[in-house]
Amino acid sequence: MRLMAFDYGTKRIGIAVTDPLQIVANALTTVHPDEIVDFLKNYLQTEQVETFVVGKPRQMDGSDSESASHVIGFIRLLKKQFPAIPVAEVDERFTSKMASAVIAQSGMKKGKRQQKGLVDTISATIILQSYMDSRSFL
Repeated sequence: MRLMAFDYGTKRIGIAVTDPLQIVANALTTVHPDEIVDFLKNYLQTEQVETFVVGKPRQMDGSDSESASHVIGFIRLLKKQFPAIPVAEVDERFTSKMASAVIAQSGMKKGKRQQKGLVDTISATIILQSYMDSRSFL
């Protein structure tokens, strides 16, 4: 079963998934928040997901950031629409900066690097990898 991670934004949600053996995290796509439930219903018809992993934005002191309320609403939506799939939260404080750095160092052409959704999917991948790494130490 796969793990699926989300980098939630009010304009786009970056999505990443693992392979079925949960060894590698891969960027999947970006979806508009209004389309996420339909996207997930379609995806779950062909793939099994063990856990949803959601990046939770925090301030430097560890408290919720101002955008956290949107993420909390998204987590509620996931739990209501897909009650059989547990939701894990991961601190996402630096994922967008890390994703931008990865993109800058990737050697991609400038036009590709400037695609806004690219940062979101790579951020979701970093969130997912962080979750996988934290589990391996348990």
